[in-house]
Amino acid sequence: MVILSEKQIIEFLSKRDYDIQKSHNARWIDQKCTPDVVCIVADCIVNYIADKGNIPFTSRDIWFSDFSIQNVLSIFKKADVTSESTKSEYDKFFQQPMKMLAYAGILSETKKGLENIFKVENLDLIQHISLAEKYSLTFLQLYIEKVLSDSGIYDNFKTFFKNSNKTGFEDIKELFYTFTITNTPIGSRVSKTSIERPGYKECGRIFTKIINPLAFKNNSFGTEKGHLSRKKVTYDMLMYNRDNFRDIYSEKPKEMARKDYEEAIKFMPNNALIKYQSVKAKKFIRLYNQQYRNSITELLEDDEFNVNATQVHHIFSESDFPVISMFYENLINLTPNQHFVRAHPNNKTSAIDKHYQYQCLIAKSDRIKENIESQIIETIYSFVKFLYVINIGLSDESYLQVDESDYSGLKTKLTLSYSA
Repeated sequence: MVILSEKQIIEFLSKRDYDIQKSHNARWIDQKCTPDVVCIVADCIVNYIADKGNIPFTSRDIWFSDFSIQNVLSIFKKADVTSESTKSEYDKFFQQPMKMLAYAGILSETKKGLENIFKVENLDLIQHISLAEKYSLTFLQLYIEKVLSDSGIYDNFKTFFKNSNKTGFEDIKELFYTFTITNTPIGSRVSKTSIERPGYKECGRIFTKIINPLAFKNNSFGTEKGHLSRKKVTYDMLMYNRDNFRDIYSEKPKEMARKDYEEAIKFMPNNALIKYQSVKAKKFIRLYNQQYRNSITELLEDDEFNVNATQVHHIFSESDFPVISMFYENLINLTPNQHFVRAHPNNKTSAIDKHYQYQCLIAKSDRIKENIESQIIETIYSFVKFLYVINIGLSDESYLQVDESDYSGLKTKLTLSYSA
C-alpha cells in the first residue's frame, strides 16, 4: 500500500476521456458519493479482496462482508445491513460509489443478468482512497474537475466560483441541469408532478455532490437545500455523517469553552466512528512513516535510531481521550522498546510515563515542524490541531492562545506544564 501524490492521481485521470456527451452516463457521480461514504466503501472493497483475492464481486458481496457488517452499521447509524427492509437504501450506499469508481476506471464494471459485476483495476488508487476521508475528497475534487472539463462545462463552474452570487448560482445550476437532461437518460424519466421537469429532482441530488466539493476547494459558496448556501461550504457540509466532532469544532467560537459548546449544540459523539477513525489514523501514520521516513522512530534516541519504529503510540491515551484518538498530531511512531518499556512502564499499556509523554510531545512538535515546512513531502499535520490535542490532553485551553507556528514558545510552555 502506498500514499499517492495529487500528481499521480491527475496522471491517472488524464489518460481517460470522461466526456458525458459521449458516454451519456448520468451516474458518473451520485447522491451517496460523499467523501466519507466513498472512503468507507473503498475500505470495504480493500478488505474484501485482501480476504478473498482480487476476484469479481457485486455490491451485495461487499455489503454482506464481515467488515461492512461490523463497521457500516455502527458508524453510519444505519439499520442492520442484513435487513430486507433496508435493501434499497443499502444498495444505493454501496452501489453508487462503486459505479462512480467504475466510471473513473478504478473498478471495471460488467453486466451479468440484472447484476452489476465489479473488479478492482487500480489497486493502488482504491487503497489510497480508503486511507482517509481527505484523500477520498481530493480524489473526488480532481475527478469532478476532469469530468466537467472533458464535458466542456468546467469553465462555467470556474466563473461561478470567482463570483458566487445568487444570479451566478441559478445560471450554473440551470446549465448543469439542462446539460445532464440533454445528454443522459435522466431527461427521459417521467416527472411525478406536473410542475417538475423530467429528471429535475435527480439532477439536483447530483449537482450538490459536484458543486460543493469544488466550492470547498475554492473557498466559495455552494448549494444547500437547492439554493445558494448561506455561508461558504465547510468540510462537514460535504459529509454523509455530519456529526463528526473534528469538523464541528471548526465552528466553535474561540471565546466559548469546549464543554459549553458541546452542551449548546447538544453534541453526542459517535463512539463507533471515533474508534474506526482511530484505527485508520494509526494505520496511516505507520504507512506515512514507512514511506517518507524510512520507518525511523519519531523520538530520536541514540540507542533506538537503527531500530524500526513498528509501533504507533497515542501520546494522550485512546481510553482516556477518545475524542483526540484519531488526530495524527496525537500519534507518534516508536520502536517496540520505546513503546512498551518507556512510554508504558513495565509493558502496562494503561500506565503512562509523564516524563516520556513530555518527550513525545517535544519530538512530535519537531516532526510537525519538519512536515509543514517541507517543500517535498505532503503536509499531513496542522500546528493548530496540535495545540487542540494538547489543550484536550492537559485540560488547558491556554494552549489555544499560542501563536501560529511558535514552536519555541510551545516547547517552553510544555516544559513549564510538565515541571509544575
